[in-house]
Amino acid sequence: MKKSNDAFWWTLFGGGGALTAMFVPALLFLFTIATPLGWVEGPSYANVAWLLMHPLTRIVAFGLISLSFFHGAHRFRFTLYDGLQLKHLFELVAVICYGGAIAGSLVAAYVLL
Repeated sequence: MKKSNDAFWWTLFGGGGALTAMFVPALLFLFTIATPLGWVEGPSYANVAWLLMHPLTRIVAFGLISLSFFHGAHRFRFTLYDGLQLKHLFELVAVICYGGAIAGSLVAAYVLL
């Protein structure tokens, strides 16, 4: 019997979905609605630069970004399988989707870490 690595990808999918669902709506609300309407004072460049210099902030940002990439890749993979009926291209679709997530994570690591 062939050993499957689906549990690994499902773990990244679940973690990315949970983190994205918790943090991205709050960040979008703050930076696209509340700040432009003047409900809250927007952060200055100096404050954001200072915050992003802290290693813990960079690690959290990297985790959120990379897990969001893997969540999107997994969702897109199964959309292609089920929606477009591309199950016969199983390995090619998986390599393209997860390869894109890995590439995006590497770029995020290069920029943030």
